[in-house]
Amino acid sequence: MQRVFKIMLIVGGAVFAVTAASAAFAQAADQATPKGWSYEIKDGKRVPKGERTVNADGSSREEIRKGNCVTIKERSANGELKTTSRCD
Repeated sequence: MQRVFKIMLIVGGAVFAVTAASAAFAQAADQATPKGWSYEIKDGKRVPKGERTVNADGSSREEIRKGNCVTIKERSANGELKTTSRCD
C-alpha cells in the first residue's frame, strides 16, 4: 500500500509542476498591451509608447506611430505644446 501511495504522490507532484510551469509561461506570453492604450508593458513595467526625448531646459519631443501615421508632440520649456500629424 505504501508503494502505491508513493507512486501516486510522485505522479501528482509531477502533474502539479507541469501545470504551474505552463501557467507561468502563458501569463508571460499574454502581456501584450491592448490597442488604444498610451503605454506598453516591458519587463512588467509601464513604459509610455513612442520615442520621447527631454532636453536639459525642460523642452521635449515625442513621436507616436500608429500604422502609417506619425504624431509629433513638441513641448517648449515654458509649457507650450505643438502637435503635428503626418500620414504617409
